[in-house]
Order: sequence, then C-alpha cells, then structure tokens
Amino acid sequence: MRAPRPYTSEPADPTELSPSGRWRAVKQAGLVLLAAAWVVLGLVGHDPWKVEDARTFGLAWDVVQHGDFIVPRLAGEDYLAQPPLLPDLGALAIRAFGNLLEPFDAVRVVCGVLLAGILLFSALASRELNGRAYRWLPVLLLIGSVGLWDRAHALSPELGLTAGITLALYGLALALRRPIAGGVAIGSGIAVAFASRGFLGPAWVLLTLALLPAMGPLWRTRAHAVTAGVAVAIGLVACAWWPYLLHARDPALLDGWLDGESIGHYIAWPWADAAAPTYFPRNLLWFAWPALPLVAWMLWTRGRGFNGGLRQPGVQVPGLMALVMLASLALYPDPRVVYALPLLPPLALLGALEVDSLARGFSAALDWFGILTFGLLAIVVWGIWIDARLYGMSPLVAGLFRDTEIGYQPSFHLGAVLAAVFLTVLWVMLVRPARRSNRRTLLNWAAGVTLVWCLYSTIWLPYLDSRRSYRHVVESSAVHLPERGCVASRNLGESQRALWFYFTGLVTVREETHPQQDCLAMLVQYGRQEGVPPEIPGWFVTWDGRRRGDDTERYVLYRRAR
Repeated sequence: MRAPRPYTSEPADPTELSPSGRWRAVKQAGLVLLAAAWVVLGLVGHDPWKVEDARTFGLAWDVVQHGDFIVPRLAGEDYLAQPPLLPDLGALAIRAFGNLLEPFDAVRVVCGVLLAGILLFSALASRELNGRAYRWLPVLLLIGSVGLWDRAHALSPELGLTAGITLALYGLALALRRPIAGGVAIGSGIAVAFASRGFLGPAWVLLTLALLPAMGPLWRTRAHAVTAGVAVAIGLVACAWWPYLLHARDPALLDGWLDGESIGHYIAWPWADAAAPTYFPRNLLWFAWPALPLVAWMLWTRGRGFNGGLRQPGVQVPGLMALVMLASLALYPDPRVVYALPLLPPLALLGALEVDSLARGFSAALDWFGILTFGLLAIVVWGIWIDARLYGMSPLVAGLFRDTEIGYQPSFHLGAVLAAVFLTVLWVMLVRPARRSNRRTLLNWAAGVTLVWCLYSTIWLPYLDSRRSYRHVVESSAVHLPERGCVASRNLGESQRALWFYFTGLVTVREETHPQQDCLAMLVQYGRQEGVPPEIPGWFVTWDGRRRGDDTERYVLYRRAR
C-alpha cells in the first residue's frame, strides 16, 4: 500500500489570491494597524468592571500583596475555582508596569497579549491549512465577531482558554508538515488552556486528537502518532506542576479544587433539568456573526464536492474541534454565552474557506449592510456626544440609556478625541467607492466594528466608566464603615468583594461561610428593588447606594442594634 503523500497547503497555481505588487507592504501594514487598534483600544483608562474583569484583577492584586502565586485569594479567602495562570500573569504585569499604569490597567496588558496571540495563531493555522492567501481572513472574521465585542477586552478564564485552544489548533495544522513541532505547540496549548480554565480545554484538544484518525488516512500515520505522543507528554508535564504544588501546600486544597473539576461540573446528564442543549446553538446565531453564515455557505459548497469537498484538512481540523466543543457545551449544566468564546477561532477558520466563492449578491448585501450600519452608528454616537458635551445629556437620551443623571456632560480628553477622529476619517477613506470583492467585504466589516469599538473606548469611555465602575459606590460606603470590628456580608458577589477590598481594604466576613458571625456591621447586596431598604430584625440601616444608571443592584449597610 502506497504511503500517503506529505500534506502541503500551498496551491498548485503560484498565483496567490492575496494582494500582490508594490502595494502589498502598505496593505499588510494597514491590516496590522487595524488589528492593533482593535486589540489596544479599551485596555486602559477605566476602573475594573464586573464580572470577570473585576474578579481577575482582585485575584492578581492579592498575589501582588502577598506574593503567593500558588493559591490566589479573593478578598482574603482562598480562590480555587480555576488554576492561577491569569492572576499570576496579571500580578507580574502590575509589577512590570505599575509605575506607568494603574494596577487594573496593567492587568489588562495581559488581556492584550492574549488577544494578539489569538489573532496571530489563527492566521498561522489558516496559512498552514489553506495557504498563504488565507492567513488574514480568519483575523478579519475574529475582529468583526459580535461575540468578541467587549468580552475580548476583559481578562477572563475563557479568554485564556481561547488562547490555548487557538495555539492547539495551530499545532494540529503545523503537525501535517512538522509532526514534532506540531506536538510541541499542541502540548503548549493544552497547558495554557488548563492553567486558565481547568480540565475542559485539555479534554477538548485530546478528544480531537483521538478522533482525527477517523477522518481519513491522512491522520492514520506514524507521524500523527508521534504528534499525539509529544503533545500528551508536554501537556502532562506542563499541567502537573500546579496540582503538585497545591498538594505539597495542603492536600485539602487539592481536594477542594478537584471537587470543583468533577464531571458533573461540566456535564448535566440528559435526565438533569439543568441541561440546555439548545442554548448555545440559539445564541451562536448572533454570537458567531459573521463567521456562522460563512460556515454554512462553506458546508453547502464543499458538501457538493467543490474545491476538494469536506475531506480537506482545512475543514477537518477546525470542524472536528468545533463539533467537539459544541457537543460539550450543549451538555453544560449552567450555560453562559461567554463559555462559547473558544468556539470563535475554529469557526473563523472554517468561515474563511469559501469567502471567494460567495455569491457576489450576498457579498454586496453584507458589505452595504455593514457600511450603512456602522456609518449610521458612528453618526449617532458622534452626534449624541457632541450634543451632550455642549448642552448636557437630554432627558430623551438619558431615558434611552436608563440613566438618572440628566444633563451629564462628558469630559474632554484631547488624546481620546484625536484617536476617535483619526479612526473615523480612516474608516471613511477605507470604505469609499472602490473595487468591490468578497474579501473587501470582510475588511470593511472588521473596520466598521473597530470604528464603533474605538468610539466606545475613547470619547464615551469616561461616561461608560461612570456607570459601570464601583469606585463611587464603594467610596461612598467607606465613611459609614465602623472603625473597629469586622464587617459581615450577605449575597455580596465575587467581583464586588474584590473591589471593596481594593478601594477600601475591606475584607468582609461572608455570612455564607460564617453563619454565626458576630460583626457590628453587615453589607448586603440586593437585586432590583425600589423604596426603603428592607428591614432586618436586630439591625438598622446606616447607608444604601447603587451604581449610577444601574437598577439591578442595590447595596445596604446595616449596623447591629445593641
């Protein structure tokens, strides 16, 4: 039997589909600038926001305060919900950039590094699987993804998991040409995924590795076995260090973490009421836009045998990974849309395959839809900002934003305004009438998303921070805290506990873990409610407050009646 021919992703025709000639360097620089603007904007200049941003910052801040990189703590309590890679990296970033940036801004530098890595390894994986002409298409799809809008700029465990999955995808693609190097990349991706989120990411990667030989003879080779062996060996070694150190510190700590990593934590069996098999398929319709309709077009085109059909590695590798993840998420006991973040890179790789064969009518419709949508959004955002700056926020706009502060005037920062004006002009120049193509449609869409994100994170950032930051409400409560004795808390969320600790140094005694507490004061978090704060027998109210424009949370400080 003849051995399978070594795989190569380069097309037989040397004529590439990507831009060529003397303008190639300029176009490449423009794409890099677009990606850099999307990554960098929004990382600095605002307080920690709930949930993931504040929680990860709180953990990193505790690592800086106590120097414990093995067992991070959240507001004085051990936190073992996930391994500590992101808090540890955040602590290192605070130490490295603490003289230049606020601590919470320094932590988000790690977020920018992870985002850049996701874009880079997606491009490299696409080049390995589909050729040089396709390396930028998944990057544009990721930048334009609705699901990555603001979730990508919060340092969450899911972002670290996404970075690990993307690195593993690149390793799977590279293994077709360099089995050992591919195994090293896959094992490194397993390590990053584990150290960010636990066993879920490594399970996805290992299951994909195990199922690939069923996809065809290309994967039933000694080279694939070598790749899998190298990946498993590196992954085991890289993942074992933290559990080992945790056990060395205290076996109870390891047992506590393993309890949270049980199979019931990730899978709700079919007879469990918590399972929601349709949750992620329904939400992917908007979360994975615009990649998902392009994936559907690719399946329709390749399913009929065009362009090599579905047996190409460019389809099999990201397709199998996406199916494994989607099947796992469909059984998740407590689904949240942010858990689908790692699905976006494989979907972007799949969606990039048949962009060039998309019917010109559909491509033109998407192009004009994006230009009109983002153009109108930019006009509205600029208009409201200028009007609020000159005359204060009108009652109509305040009501639209559900804001109680009528007459709010946004602050003026020259650098932010110049950045917003520059990217607005750049977008207008980019989408001006020019030679239309399917790839140009993706570029225009990604540029439109970047424009709106730029306006969101520059001229409107002070206003958004004033609504989403906890600084004012925390500092308002601080003058009412007792000078001596402990302060209990009831129903206080993790991000809120972290921010009360950062802004005031308050470590509450949680009633959930210490029901017999005997503190003089108690801080209670309520949901949506109006009117007089609820009465608690034996306590009286000394303060209550909430974030401006947020009626979903209310905080009440009680003093014990003695």
